Amino acid sequence: MSERLQGINHLQTTLRLPLRHVTRVAMSTDSQGVTRRILLADLAATEALGAQIAAGLRKGDAVALEGDLGAGKTTLARAILHALAVTENVPSPTFTLVQTYETPRLAVRHYDFYRVLNPNEIDELGLDEALDEGAALIEWPERAGDRMPDDALHVLLTATGAQSRSAEISGPLRWASFFTESALAR
Repeated sequence: MSERLQGINHLQTTLRLPLRHVTRVAMSTDSQGVTRRILLADLAATEALGAQIAAGLRKGDAVALEGDLGAGKTTLARAILHALAVTENVPSPTFTLVQTYETPRLAVRHYDFYRVLNPNEIDELGLDEALDEGAALIEWPERAGDRMPDDALHVLLTATGAQSRSAEISGPLRWASFFTESALAR
């Protein structure tokens, strides 16, 4: 079996998706971190990725959700929060800048830095406190400048079609073990 097909079969199994949802996977791991590229065919695939990230989320984690307007950042944040058992409506925090959720596992703050003009504003929004108390999902993290934690998990979303997205995932090496089939089977 080719490496490409092995990667697709691995992702199909770990995300428990029908093959039609996953069209290509590229993976690499080095001593510095992990990188994954996943093509998500539809909303179900995005929700499955959100559940996968939620399963590995722990206190102190920052998830940087990157991409253009309409790329699916808020959709992925919703999927992560729903996988963490948030049942309430999950609005985009574009105007409030931050929404706080208490989940059974940990507190999660969902930030949207789109309207942040100066990285100093991040201090007023309590990002450090959010990470001390739980985890943070951060849309438009590039506006945070050096306020973003070095060990953040980055998810770059790119629209590839009307419903499909590409997710480029990179982060600390600890996420590599999370993305393995055996870790997801627990």
